[in-house]
Amino acid sequence: MRRAEGRIAARDRLLSVGGFVALWWIGSRVAASASLLPSPGAVAIFAWRECLNGALPRAFGATLARVLIAFALAMVGGGCIGYLAGRSPRANAWLDPWVAIALNLPVLVVIVMAYIWVGLNDTAAVLAVVIAKAPTVVVTVREGARTLDAGLAEMAAAFRLPRWRRMRFVILPQLLPYLVAAGRGGLSITWKIVLVVELLGRPDGVGYMLNLYFQNFDVTGILAYGLTFAGAMLLVETFILQPLERRANRWRSDV
Repeated sequence: MRRAEGRIAARDRLLSVGGFVALWWIGSRVAASASLLPSPGAVAIFAWRECLNGALPRAFGATLARVLIAFALAMVGGGCIGYLAGRSPRANAWLDPWVAIALNLPVLVVIVMAYIWVGLNDTAAVLAVVIAKAPTVVVTVREGARTLDAGLAEMAAAFRLPRWRRMRFVILPQLLPYLVAAGRGGLSITWKIVLVVELLGRPDGVGYMLNLYFQNFDVTGILAYGLTFAGAMLLVETFILQPLERRANRWRSDV
């Protein structure tokens, strides 16, 4: 049953991507100029040439490294803070104003201030992304920590489970759906913020290349770099995060 549903979902996803490409092709045909909206074929050829000369892989690698580092730090730091806020009313009272300020602070302000205070380097770039992303993780995990089953906690205490085993077998399985939800939404936000960070102050990466082609009004280059990275994140979403989310919620359906 699950395999059949998986095949149907995969088919529908492929049809959806095909529909996107078809609409793109139609739009390129009716556009006033090919330079305003190049066809999928033209963008694909441009991306292939950039791969052959090494420009796209270098930019892709630099951006991917920043995304992975910032994403990991935001998930770990935000997850720990969110769990603490969800389990302790006093800690939540202290942390809630900070989280509210961070959530409503414009990302552009965070990036600019990080560059001013730390310098135009990768440390500032990653720090800005973590500050911008971590609050959403805190909010999501905090809600999960508030819904932990008190009965399971009492059972673990009655059997005198060690703290690390309690965390692994009682708390984490209940928090995992919230962590995965924060990760799915956070990954897309993270890489978009990284592109802005690179556009404003880094000499490499996809964001830097987008800025370069924007200055030349080269829509083909913008689409080639932007859609290539978006496609890579779509693959991560499809083959890593979505299966992880299904696995994280499987125990609920078995109860």
